[in-house]
Amino acid sequence: MKAETRACGVCRILRGMLLFAMLLSSLPSLAHPLPLSYVDLRLDRDGLEASVEAPAMDLAHDLPHLSEKLLLTPDTLQAHQQEVAALLTARLTLSTSGKILPPSVEEITPIPDQKDVRLRLRYVWSEPPARLHIQCRLFPYDPSHQTYVDVYEAQALQREMIFDGHTPQQDYVRGSRQSVGSVIRQFLIQGVTHIFTGPDHILFIVGLLLLGGTVKQLLKIVTAFTVAHSVTLCLAALNLLDPPARIIEPTIALSIVFVGVHSMVMRKKHPDQTASPDMRLLLAFGFGFIHGFGFANALRELELPRQALVAALFSFNLGVECGQACIVLTIAPLLALLHRKSDRVAQRLVTVGSLTVIVAGAFWFVQRVLTG
Repeated sequence: MKAETRACGVCRILRGMLLFAMLLSSLPSLAHPLPLSYVDLRLDRDGLEASVEAPAMDLAHDLPHLSEKLLLTPDTLQAHQQEVAALLTARLTLSTSGKILPPSVEEITPIPDQKDVRLRLRYVWSEPPARLHIQCRLFPYDPSHQTYVDVYEAQALQREMIFDGHTPQQDYVRGSRQSVGSVIRQFLIQGVTHIFTGPDHILFIVGLLLLGGTVKQLLKIVTAFTVAHSVTLCLAALNLLDPPARIIEPTIALSIVFVGVHSMVMRKKHPDQTASPDMRLLLAFGFGFIHGFGFANALRELELPRQALVAALFSFNLGVECGQACIVLTIAPLLALLHRKSDRVAQRLVTVGSLTVIVAGAFWFVQRVLTG
């Protein structure tokens, strides 16, 4: 009877792992799923140059007769230049004094490494306007899609704006600079967002939390992770260190496998007590340096404002820490409650959780090696 119960338990675990693996297979880009587009607006006396970078995957969704692969092929993209340009310019409109500025297409090129398409536009005016009204909703089908718009004057970045379903239009006043408070708010939100939209970072943290501990102990562990990744994030964001993503991303995946194995081994060695949090603190600190380069890749895409560089870096890090704290404050009490109710069930949860972390990390490692 006990053997049957044990066998059923193993079957349930295997079924759970299989379902999880199927989920990962159906979401090949799960590690960093946040869809982003980028627009640079460079103002001069006669008009402005606009550069729009949009994911080929999103363009293919709205142009179903063109696949992502075809859109990244130069000849095919050139042949459908007017069609792609018409789609994007209809969803990015610039106006002054209530009059929409008509764009002219200058160039369209694929960016295969980033799987993006870049469209260059030119807008002309008789004299520079005092206020520029921007409406931007490039891909309405995806409510999570965000577009980062950077506005330049005299080759200097003046303003960064984020457009999404909640904020489809904003104004830019010429000669104005983004306040430090606005920079802090923007990058704080992006730090939190990056944690909650990065399942690899979340799973790494969850792997560290599985063995339990007090809220204070677990917060120390994720703070050690933050301190470490803050160092390499700053170095990489400032271009002082720039290891290639094809090395960093698989290494991040391996760190997830490692913490999953660590949780599994320590649970078997100490079935009646949690492992010392000091070891996990060292793991978090050590692997934090690697994860910092991953955070930097996302932060670099946002283009740090030079006039508030320190504020942007600090607030992004603070946002990451806030996101991690939310995870701890959610998971730690649940684990503690489970241990009080049934330590046996809690131990099984650690086993299943560790296996899930290992499988996910291994999947991402193979995926990133093959696509890197």
